[in-house]
Amino acid sequence: MDISGLLADLVGNTPVLWVPELWSGGERGFWAKLEGYNPGGIKDRPALHMVAEARRRGALRPGAPIIESTSGTLGLGLALAGVVHGHPVTLVADPGMEPLMRRLLLAYGTRLEIVAEPYREGGWQAARRARVRELMAGAPGAYCPDQYANPDNAAAYAGLAAELTAQLGRVDVLVCSVGTGGHSAGIHRVLREHSPDVRLVGVDTVGSTIFGQPARPRLMRGLGSSIHPANVAYDAFHEVHWVAPAEAVWACRRLAAARYATGGWSVGAVALVASWLARREPPGTRIAAVFPDGPERYFDTVYGDAYCAEHGLLDGKPEPEPEELPHPAAAEAERWTRCAAVTRPAGAAS
Repeated sequence: MDISGLLADLVGNTPVLWVPELWSGGERGFWAKLEGYNPGGIKDRPALHMVAEARRRGALRPGAPIIESTSGTLGLGLALAGVVHGHPVTLVADPGMEPLMRRLLLAYGTRLEIVAEPYREGGWQAARRARVRELMAGAPGAYCPDQYANPDNAAAYAGLAAELTAQLGRVDVLVCSVGTGGHSAGIHRVLREHSPDVRLVGVDTVGSTIFGQPARPRLMRGLGSSIHPANVAYDAFHEVHWVAPAEAVWACRRLAAARYATGGWSVGAVALVASWLARREPPGTRIAAVFPDGPERYFDTVYGDAYCAEHGLLDGKPEPEPEELPHPAAAEAERWTRCAAVTRPAGAAS
């Protein structure tokens, strides 16, 4: 029996759930694609695809090590890919990684390195990527998927787009968190073949530089960036929203109580924006929101009262409407903020 093949078959075909908008719980709402039903979350898809494609091209030889930077979810996917394809996996993270995620990654057989300090330019991500380069230099034959710039990352989501089409038929609005830019770019590109007028709404975190805001320390993991990932398809976005951590926590907990479905920072931020769209868009608009993971890894953070109290996250019920910016650099977003003028920031790869 091919056990590795059976493991890979666990990825994909995740369900969708109708979610009433979070403020009133009325008739309007959105469809949530529950990627937490994958073994490790949404990034199981690109991890398996990037590794398989690297092996097919000969960039990754049998048994060679895989080395990558991660805040967590891709690490779980690469741990799975390592088992499926027979590769040792080394992951470079930073102190912000959730305690449970560290334990899970070690339990799944990965080697985990934690960088000590952020870089002045590029923050923790730059520090992690620099450590990856050092490790690669000392490991001839090693492969780095480079999730931020690898086009195989975006291509991995063709299957998810096909699933949404089969499950929902038409999609009018697609709501995605943005970190590496992979799933927003990949799903939207394929979804347009069946829903040519679909609008892409990006969800970022305050303090992220992806869409041209100034960089500052970020509490939320999984969305946002202190660099400009090459996979971000800036031209595809209809609008972008920035969400603050307390607002995401409120949405996660509200979602759990209302629909018995929830996840981490990205899920809360996406649910908040999708709920607002459900109230704002004309009746009958079909909104699909991608929930990247489940709640398990966030017990010590999003669902930890002591952690949330320490960081001032327990009284963060959002205002019913976002702040509005005429362009991303007009002002620094401090709370939930929307901008309908998405442009490629200076310094972002074209």
